[in-house]
Amino acid sequence: MSAHALRETAAGQAGVVEVSPMAIHIGAEIHGVDLSRPLPPAQLSAVRAALLRWKVVFFRDQHLDHARHIAAARQFGDTTAGHVVYGSDGKYPQIYSVAKDRKANRFQGQVLFRPWSGWHTDITAAINPPAASMLRGDVVPPYGGDTLFTNLVAAYNALSPVMQKFVDGLRGMHRFAPPPGVDQTPEYLELMKKRTLVSEHPIVRVHPETGERALFVSPSFLKSIVGVSPRESQVLLEFLWEHIVRPEFTARFRWAPGSVAFWDNRATAHLAPRDIFDSDFDRQFYRVTLVGDVPVGVDGQPSKAIEGVPINAL
Repeated sequence: MSAHALRETAAGQAGVVEVSPMAIHIGAEIHGVDLSRPLPPAQLSAVRAALLRWKVVFFRDQHLDHARHIAAARQFGDTTAGHVVYGSDGKYPQIYSVAKDRKANRFQGQVLFRPWSGWHTDITAAINPPAASMLRGDVVPPYGGDTLFTNLVAAYNALSPVMQKFVDGLRGMHRFAPPPGVDQTPEYLELMKKRTLVSEHPIVRVHPETGERALFVSPSFLKSIVGVSPRESQVLLEFLWEHIVRPEFTARFRWAPGSVAFWDNRATAHLAPRDIFDSDFDRQFYRVTLVGDVPVGVDGQPSKAIEGVPINAL
């Protein structure tokens, strides 16, 4: 295991939490933790520290059903409904089903693919986007279907000082809307009538726990930069989106049955797999989401809600 192993003692017994980094800037596998049971305080603290340091952490060989999944996530914060727009599991409303075909009844037509297409930070159209998400693999393909994550703090730090100072003062409009090039199905339009979400967030948010600055530029939700011309907005956004998905800021996770990913939504973006649609393999995952705070910019100004209400605890 890694030399970064954290050794803690919990409940009078020697407990070892081993943290094995996956890449220079993001991602670590955690060993020695059983998420199906309440974590001792020392283990809970170690996992939280690893999450803040590595932005996304992964667990193997976890035996979780819906109830245990919810309980595991609740140790780190209040949970939300499974999805603020798309709904939840009826019996377990905190569970969101991430199925292979879940988008089939939402969009029609061909998506305009660009290097950043599909990358997103969860539900940034809300005034208080989720703080974190915990995703578990239930039905996992034998190969393919990997998930990619990128570190938005590392991306900000890699900008030149001049560019950092420039983007520190910008704000962006985030809206829940389908990707370019597709038509909205009647089912999707009906969902959007019930829950329209539009928010103005800082382009650079200050992490509420670490104080780090992160590029808060979710490609799937950020539609424009406030106060500039449409062409200026397009060029700036495309530069920032291309920048945040540079390979050196990313890690790729290969799933196996019983795997769990737990990511800090305030400092990361991620990309769901597209290769799985080129196979006959099934893929069924489940996600639990934690309530987030209202982002604050470098100038201390919070985000503004344009349409919609905050994501509440459930």
